[in-house]
Amino acid sequence: MNKDGASIPDEEWERFLRDSEAGVRDAPKEPSARARMVTRRLAEAPERPDAWRSYQSAPKRRRTGWYVVGILLSVALLVVAVAPNRVAGWFSGGLSAGSSADGSGTGVTTPLADETARPTAPPAADGAGELPTLEEPFRGSPAATWKDGAAGIHLPDAKATGWMTKAQVADALARTRDFLVATSLDPATLRGERPEAAIAQINPQQTDMQDYLATAFQAPDKDHDPLMLFSRFRPSQVRLVGDVVKTRGRVTFAEGKRGALEVTADISYVYPLVRAAGGSDEVARTIVRRETVVSWSDPAKVRIDPGTFSLVSYTAHTANGGCDPHRGYLVPEFADDRAATDEASGPAIDPYDRSTAMDDLVPEQGEDAACGRATRT
Repeated sequence: MNKDGASIPDEEWERFLRDSEAGVRDAPKEPSARARMVTRRLAEAPERPDAWRSYQSAPKRRRTGWYVVGILLSVALLVVAVAPNRVAGWFSGGLSAGSSADGSGTGVTTPLADETARPTAPPAADGAGELPTLEEPFRGSPAATWKDGAAGIHLPDAKATGWMTKAQVADALARTRDFLVATSLDPATLRGERPEAAIAQINPQQTDMQDYLATAFQAPDKDHDPLMLFSRFRPSQVRLVGDVVKTRGRVTFAEGKRGALEVTADISYVYPLVRAAGGSDEVARTIVRRETVVSWSDPAKVRIDPGTFSLVSYTAHTANGGCDPHRGYLVPEFADDRAATDEASGPAIDPYDRSTAMDDLVPEQGEDAACGRATRT
């Protein structure tokens, strides 16, 4: 796989498509997902419950950073849809609409303006040390001023790009946001069900991705991790607090190869969670930041089903979601899961800091990717 993500030369790929359709016996075979990733293998990390993990995505890159909350300074403990603004019917079914921007029901917090460019600094530490509650699950977190659900995913103004008209670009951007909702906000996806609506948007002709996803949901491993693209929790272990997942991020677009519309989404999601067992009231937060790049290609130039896109790359960075990438589910830690004497081996990272590009935040494939601490959740 070369630097720009192409697994074989364009001319050879086009010949493969033509010959495959014509039934040529000796047409070159498309490399398997495993072969495509041979030079981009996932970096190993200790399977520690108090650590983060970094590794990289399939067609172009696969990288993920894993962090769990640590004990810092004088703070004893840091605990951390398909509908646009509300997540309904999660786990037990029946999430109702919230009444305020911070999920507290007080209606006193004004949401931040949309993120239209990368911030220049991390958010302030106002309220640091204040623990979340069932009534205020985002208390003490910068996410208290973030928007709810899809409302926090900023779409830019559309303009004609590549093979697409302005109207087509606007539609592609909206469909891309639908994909993000289906992967990271949809109630069924969050409770661990197979995300059929999201998968249906991925070009079925992109066979390496289809094979990757099939394995990821049946037998996840370090080369096939559904958490790269999807947020999933075990409903037998945890449930969402209230009806709100906080989001912040932006979508951008540019002309890609062969006049395709290439769309990049850099979004952070904050999930407030409580143990599924009855009577539990400690709230933990899991934070997932994903950068996903998709290509809306010209059907006249690329073999692609109408209304679908191809995945170019995806990178993920997770705080307090566990450090074992083989489980296929995010596993948040609560206070009694952590030993005060344990310390993560990697650097401390602020998962709310969106001023750092994902390429700089998550190590390149092959680099040391030790587990580390999240300074706050």
